Amino acid sequence: MTPPSIAIIGAGLAGLSCARQLHEAGLSTTVFDKSRGLGGRLCTRRGDNWQADHGAQYFTARDPAFRQQVAHWLDAGVVAEWQITPAVLGQPGSSTLQDQHEAPTRYVGQPGMSAPCKALADGLSVRSQHTVCRLHHSVAGWQLETVEHGLLPELFSQVLVAIPAPQAATLLADSQPALAAVAAAQPMLPCWTVMVQPEADFAPGFAAAFVNAGPLRWIARNDSKPGRSGAPCWVLQANADWSAAHLEQPASEVGEQLLDAFRALGAPACTVLSSHRWRYADCHASQHGSVWDAASGIGLCGDWLHGGKVEGAWLSGRHLAASVLGAWQP
Repeated sequence: MTPPSIAIIGAGLAGLSCARQLHEAGLSTTVFDKSRGLGGRLCTRRGDNWQADHGAQYFTARDPAFRQQVAHWLDAGVVAEWQITPAVLGQPGSSTLQDQHEAPTRYVGQPGMSAPCKALADGLSVRSQHTVCRLHHSVAGWQLETVEHGLLPELFSQVLVAIPAPQAATLLADSQPALAAVAAAQPMLPCWTVMVQPEADFAPGFAAAFVNAGPLRWIARNDSKPGRSGAPCWVLQANADWSAAHLEQPASEVGEQLLDAFRALGAPACTVLSSHRWRYADCHASQHGSVWDAASGIGLCGDWLHGGKVEGAWLSGRHLAASVLGAWQP
């Protein structure tokens, strides 16, 4: 049997873990992503003498297979432990430290959050700035249409979709309505992130904190993470409800409001470096693992199908790869 040629849409952790598994099994894969870089929400923004992880802040590892993968990344130097004890802030001015005995080990990519994704992508065929907007099917296979390059000439026997659920629902609405309905049934939650630089020393006694009052949910001093460089800066992330209520507000206004909330926690005056709106930052994830329709050759994977979070994305990609490999008999 001729090995399938597989298109994977999305170069986040789910798509890349799926592609890596299939590639190592000898199958031909091509990964497409709308962005210039890899990693999806595992990302780092850089400016003049500063850098900040503005998506996922860290990840944990509980599943044995993922723990083994993280151990490999640690050995390769693309992941490091972030040895912190986050504070838990209630009302402004109050602070308690999380019980470190109950806390899982936190890991970060090094020197930026996308480092493990770049390691997974090594040797793979990845095409950036390819926003896939439509799938076309014929007896010969699937063709991808992109915003930037129109209809691509290649034919693929299978297409694996590794993007946020709402985007997957839109992409598959015409070609695979049943799978589009699976994705449409999975809501995802937004998050506004603001990166700021204090204009004076700020040493609150913690490097990161969960915030249980006001618009903020998380604050962290980015240069407390291993492998970071540049001037000290803090990452402020709003909670999902506040982010949803202010989703269409101008970034400049969001930056000022979250900075005000940060100053209410004792921070000095700060310069807002950058703001980023994540429409699809988190989810109340299902436990499907992944979704695979062998008849059409279309599959879905992502953190939203496997319990959420970074670990769930990696596991979902592997889960879908196993389904594809199980359906192919050489």
